[in-house]
Amino acid sequence: MKKQTFLENMREQLPQGVIQTGQIRDNRFVIDIEPAALLTIAGYLYHTLKYRFIIASAFHTKKGFEIMYHFSDDAAGNIINLHVILPQDQPEIESLTHMLSGANWIEREMREILGITFRNHPEPEKLISDGNWAEGVYPYRKNFK
Repeated sequence: MKKQTFLENMREQLPQGVIQTGQIRDNRFVIDIEPAALLTIAGYLYHTLKYRFIIASAFHTKKGFEIMYHFSDDAAGNIINLHVILPQDQPEIESLTHMLSGANWIEREMREILGITFRNHPEPEKLISDGNWAEGVYPYRKNFK
């Protein structure tokens, strides 16, 4: 499948949740999505296109809490990044753990270091912070002026 065709297909298949698409490198793409569309679009990548979930990463910016969900089509060598931005005042999104067990620990880590809530996470217990910093302290949050 040609690179641009893939991006066009994603927009056609899931127009209700895709904000925009872009190509970072020859085999790496980013798809900006609405947070409410995460389960649908991740499910499409995983179940329909058979992409493998690699990991997720998050960071705090002036825009809000940004999460990148990284998926791979190992046979073709393509990487897809689903990018969502959560609001500063209520950083929460649905958990992918029920669909992708590999999301369990990284979602727990993002909750502890950034304070992002993953709704319906099956195992919300602390992973790394117990005894390391106070409850309600999120060491990777920034103070923007």
